Amino acid sequence: MFTKFKKKKCCAEDEDIRRELENIILVGNPNVGKSVIFNHFSDSYAIVSNYPGTTVSISKGNGRIAGKEYEIIDTPGMYSLLPITEEERVSQSYLFNTKPFVYVHVVDAKNLQRMLPLTLQLIEAEVPLILVLNMMDEAADRGVEINEDKLSKELGIPVVCTTSIKGEGLDKLEDVISSYEFQPVENKVRYSRGIETAIEEISELIRSEYGVSKRTLVQLLLQNDKVAFDKITENNEDVGSIRNLVAETEKNYADPLNYVITIERQEFVNEIVGQVMRTNKAPKKATTITNSEDRKTGTPLREKIDKLLIKPVTGIPILFLVLYFGLYKFVGGFAAGTVVDYLEGTLFGEMINPWIIESFNALVPYPVIQDLFVGEYGILTQAVTYAIALVMPLVGAFFIVFSIIEDTGYLPRLAMLIDRAFKKMGMSGRAVIPMVLGFGCATMATMVTRTLETKREKIIASMLLSLAIPCSAQLGVILGILSFSSKALLIWAFVIGIELLFIGFLSSKVLPGESPSFFMEMPPLRLPKASNVLIKTYSRMQWYFLEVLPLFVAASVLIWIGRLTGLFEMAVRLFSYPSQWIGLPAEGGVMFLYGFFRRDFGAAGLFDMYNAGMLTDINLVVAAITLTLFMPCIAQFMVTVKERGLKIAFVMAAFIFPSAFAVGYIVNYVLTTFGVVL
Repeated sequence: MFTKFKKKKCCAEDEDIRRELENIILVGNPNVGKSVIFNHFSDSYAIVSNYPGTTVSISKGNGRIAGKEYEIIDTPGMYSLLPITEEERVSQSYLFNTKPFVYVHVVDAKNLQRMLPLTLQLIEAEVPLILVLNMMDEAADRGVEINEDKLSKELGIPVVCTTSIKGEGLDKLEDVISSYEFQPVENKVRYSRGIETAIEEISELIRSEYGVSKRTLVQLLLQNDKVAFDKITENNEDVGSIRNLVAETEKNYADPLNYVITIERQEFVNEIVGQVMRTNKAPKKATTITNSEDRKTGTPLREKIDKLLIKPVTGIPILFLVLYFGLYKFVGGFAAGTVVDYLEGTLFGEMINPWIIESFNALVPYPVIQDLFVGEYGILTQAVTYAIALVMPLVGAFFIVFSIIEDTGYLPRLAMLIDRAFKKMGMSGRAVIPMVLGFGCATMATMVTRTLETKREKIIASMLLSLAIPCSAQLGVILGILSFSSKALLIWAFVIGIELLFIGFLSSKVLPGESPSFFMEMPPLRLPKASNVLIKTYSRMQWYFLEVLPLFVAASVLIWIGRLTGLFEMAVRLFSYPSQWIGLPAEGGVMFLYGFFRRDFGAAGLFDMYNAGMLTDINLVVAAITLTLFMPCIAQFMVTVKERGLKIAFVMAAFIFPSAFAVGYIVNYVLTTFGVVL
């Protein structure tokens, strides 16, 4: 049986061991439960969510099954071996370059007909394979019955039924894995004569072995997959012959070969499903929430809620309610107000920091060292205080709200609701996932943009994340500071919203490329699971804290060095000019200088100026708007460089910096000219 490892190894030791372990690789469509199974089997944790696109990179961990240790690998969701999105390319690359002990293909049992084509592709690839029919509880709710033994016989591979979120069937899966022995399966799919002939003739011209069968590589080649073409033609003298065979095959069909192969494979899937699956009119058990009126109409309450969330007339008010209670009241009110006020003002301000300053100064009588650790910008008095007392409560509050929202399955409905508006900005509704994640951490969200379909869409999404999406800590501080006036908060939200829409629309007109299509899995609505919400919140807070604390410490050290050398004062003086242009005092330059290190660090500087009474009501609004639109933090900028390239990242920064102050100048001019009272 499975036992988790408690002992954590150092990175070098861990990597050496992993090279020697046999791999169990989890593959399958997005949102089918791979990460739940990964968490069960491994000593690591992957985020589990009720929407597709959570896993955007490879997750690895070790685990024991029947006394033997394996490396467990969770791959991003893929619909086919022919990739469209970046996450599918990651999974395809892993398939091409890895020879594991076994692939565990996880599918949504209630959507078997749509999931099995990938199973057949994996069988044709001649890889060791186990099929897991997951979410059997939801299949039963819909009256779906699957004969797993017959399906196993038809496919020639082991089939296991599970409900992973409840732990049902995972013991059986462990038994099947522990006793698994790979036996090549006879090819199940026979395509039309022209395609089969092309596969046979091109296969004879391939001289190398890969992680998948020649048959699979040739199929992908016929479907114009560049990776397959590069692998087949690498050091191959018959490239011309291969090209000619592909061209001749294409001439024999009126439709693209990708379409022909997909349809013919699906017809075979339909035959299998017809033999092994049955749908009853009345489900054996009904776990869907219903009321008395629903029993008369036969319509589950869940379906009615679905319609309310998707239709603009009801969906938009519901969205505003979620934002009001989730972000404004909980993050901005409770976390930024009650929790931060106590931690920053009382606990650290009146108890911890005075004691630390007194104790440190008594132990270390050197002013230069004192300034580094307990001075105005000291590591202990500012970096640690900001990270624990200011940032952590706001980040934690946001991730609690976000975890609840994602567990319910609301995000895909929100994506469908705003798809039309996003299309005007060159993106599809799928971009709602990184956009919402950006309110937690834009660094994480920028990585998630790789799940978007086109390069153009990824650039636009990255641009908007850098420009107008405040992270949770920055948002919490701003909401807390502007809570003195609903008018001030509305002005801030209006300007940021208009900037987001305008720049998105402008980018869609300037950047070349096709408009993205919109396709997303629509998971069922579920009540959030408390344990899942808490684990995800803890995991994300841990990740965030480990990222933010070193940067805050580094910022304090750099400021200390800058003050010793005079560079800090020069930088503050430099930023004082644009700060005064938008009506702020010259000291506002410190706040924007902080923003270079992290957005939330800049928000902390705004918080200090607010507490010191250095800003008027108008100043607060202008500063909040400018800081929100200001350049992305170093961490986000580096991730943007990694995801989009150095040139694009610098172009974004070169636009964002002056435009933020330009908008701040306009807002300050309008508010002061018209004598707006907040």
